[in-house]
Amino acid sequence: MEYDERALGELIERSEDVHADAMRAGREQLADLVELGLESRSRDGAGAGPAASPTTDSTRRPSGAAAGATAAAGIAAGVLLLLESAAAAGTPGDVAILQTAAALENLAVATYGVALTLPFIGGATANGVVKAFVTTTRRQHAEHADAFNAAVEALHGRRQTAPDPVLARVVARATPTLRSATKVVELAIELETVASETYVRDAAQLRDRHAKALTASVMGVEAQHVAVLLAVRALLAGGAASDIALPPPLATLPAAAGRVGFPNAFYSTTAARPATEGAVR
Repeated sequence: MEYDERALGELIERSEDVHADAMRAGREQLADLVELGLESRSRDGAGAGPAASPTTDSTRRPSGAAAGATAAAGIAAGVLLLLESAAAAGTPGDVAILQTAAALENLAVATYGVALTLPFIGGATANGVVKAFVTTTRRQHAEHADAFNAAVEALHGRRQTAPDPVLARVVARATPTLRSATKVVELAIELETVASETYVRDAAQLRDRHAKALTASVMGVEAQHVAVLLAVRALLAGGAASDIALPPPLATLPAAAGRVGFPNAFYSTTAARPATEGAVR
């Protein structure tokens, strides 16, 4: 399979830019999430005191705002809302959601790893564009898992190193049937769609705004993965595997090539996994 190495490099670079932006935003939100989680545990007596977070910005701490609000009932009411928001951070609900997210990412890493052992995905005769996509995407999922686990550990939860237990059985059943690139792509679409829709749902369920932003930043990368895979599947199903190339052969691409990766205006959450499915037991 022939492809333009420069064009492939540019495509991977753009994918990496999206991923890097998401991880940069995620790290910023993670710092705030950890700070609020430590404050919550300090107030509840469940963890180290405020001194455990030496980088805390006192101008943003609800306790400092409360001290200056005793003279005005209106300000006190606003401080109460801030306290309630901070108290929600690091609760078992948020930790379980983050552990489940890490479990989904762990499963994706393992599944793409298996795919790369197949000759038509990771071998010398594999399509170069697909092989590069799978390799890059596997690494991105590993970084997502690390980000979610960093939040879990910082909030005194246990790191989730196992894959999602329910979907792991789905992958185990599917693995013997992975005899073509199409089968691999279809399984990948299922896993990426589940992750995307789970994070859409999680962004609404998480009680802390920083946890929401962290999850949403990763969700955008997963949605990009889905779009690429949908386009690849359409070309494979149409007998146009040779068109999976860079630059793409615009003259022979089907008319639907420009929209097949975006079938819905809004993401559904019907495939979202239960929030505690991947929580550490």
